[in-house]
This record gives sequence, C-alpha cells and structure tokens, in this order.
Amino acid sequence: MVSRETLITRYFPEREREIALYADFLVSAGIERGLIGPKEGEIIWERHIFNSLPLLPLIPEGATVVDIGSGAGLPGIPIALARPDLTVVLVEPLQRRVDFLNEALALLDVSNLSVFRGQAQDYKPKAFIVTARAVAPMEKLKKMTWHILKPGGLLLAIKGSSASEEVKTVPGAQLHELISEDLPLGRVISLRKPG
Repeated sequence: MVSRETLITRYFPEREREIALYADFLVSAGIERGLIGPKEGEIIWERHIFNSLPLLPLIPEGATVVDIGSGAGLPGIPIALARPDLTVVLVEPLQRRVDFLNEALALLDVSNLSVFRGQAQDYKPKAFIVTARAVAPMEKLKKMTWHILKPGGLLLAIKGSSASEEVKTVPGAQLHELISEDLPLGRVISLRKPG
C-alpha cells in the first residue's frame, strides 16, 4: 500500500500544502458545521479527497469545470488543487455551505477556484465539463445540468457500487471504472452532449 504522503506528492505536486490545509479544514470546520459526518475525519483522505481523483484523466487540459452541488467542495476543490491548469466553479445553493466554501478558498488562496451561490438551473455560463458527486441519479442530473454543457461537453458523475445499473438508465452514458494501483476503485459515469 502506498503511503498517504506519497499519494499527496504524486497527485498534488504543486499544491501539497494547500491540500493538507483543505483536509484539516474539512476535519475541523466541515465536521463542526455538519457538512461531513463526525466519523468521517478518520477517512477524509480515502473517502473524500482521493475519491475525487478518478475524474482527472477524463478532464481535458485547460478546461472550465463546473462542480454542481459542491457541498464541502467535493470533488471540485481536490480537482482544482491537483490540476492548476483547470478553472473550477463550485456551484452550491445553501448559504451555510457557500460560507464554508468561501472560507476554504480564502484559506487556500488559489486563483483557479470560485464559488457560485445557486442551483444548477441558475448557472448560465457554458462549460466543457460538469462534475457531480452524490447529487442525483444520472437522468435527473442530465436534466439539471444539460444547459451548462457546451456542445461536445461531458457530464462526469462519481458513483458508488450501483453505477453499473445506473449507467443503463440514460442512453449514451458510459461507465468508467478507473483502477489504479494506489487509489481506491473509482466509478465515474460520463455523458457527452452531442455537437
């Protein structure tokens, strides 16, 4: 098993300090404010931070990524810290979560992250990539986000063990089981907008 320190160096080579600050903020303020469960602190890296990384190979260089229902900043913040070439917008409707995200961004002080308060339906700019984690089933997610995607863009959703069943519910969806020797199995469902 590869050590956490090795994984941090491998996946966040330019932002090791920032990802450590974010993890500490999740474990402290994230738990205090009920954004993640009280027992999640022990598994914050495996279940939340490293779990966001299987999206990375599916995102083209220099893309704008809109992370829907970002909550505590997952997967958007780990993606932005791992890939400084990306511009990531965290979309979140609840004010208490928006406050948490703004505080996290102030702490991290990186230029490729921003927060938009509102629902997916309220977000008007177009992007090539939309991400989501634990937001909604694919069919509903498609309805919520399709207007954001540019033609040829990708909707990428991190899914759990039922991904192989869920992928069948939306025509054109693809399941990516991203197996890495050093990360937990990642399941991502992608759906490309025609164009």
